[in-house]
Amino acid sequence: MRATQTQFDIRAIQSSWQAFDEMAHLRPIKNEKEYDRMVALMNSLLDAIGDDEDHPLDSLLNLVGDLVSKYEQEHHVIEAAAPNDALRFLMEARGLKQEDLSAVVPQSNLSAILAGKRKISATLAGKLGKFFGISPAVFVPS
Repeated sequence: MRATQTQFDIRAIQSSWQAFDEMAHLRPIKNEKEYDRMVALMNSLLDAIGDDEDHPLDSLLNLVGDLVSKYEQEHHVIEAAAPNDALRFLMEARGLKQEDLSAVVPQSNLSAILAGKRKISATLAGKLGKFFGISPAVFVPS
């Protein structure tokens, strides 16, 4: 049985890509200047998406987050920590209680995350990154 080959309208993709590329310049990050630009794009996407995990730009946020995370793993090496452990550390270091993060994540979800029973979504990682003033990649498992 042969796999069905998907047909793409390359001309339409090229036209859309050129317009998008002029705005976003989306490609692998090679230096700190590109890294800063991509983090700024990620933060802009987080502002636009808010809590809506079904937002049309959510997949773009995931892609940008992956690019940022890959660059950070290669150039900003830190000891690996599970996302929930990193969150717990940051909360303890700042003397925060679960209710202090209620504007960012519902307490029941936060309890499940800290217990390792729930993962941190890309959208929530962005909110936590913004709340703590750090890269959202800290909250994304490697």
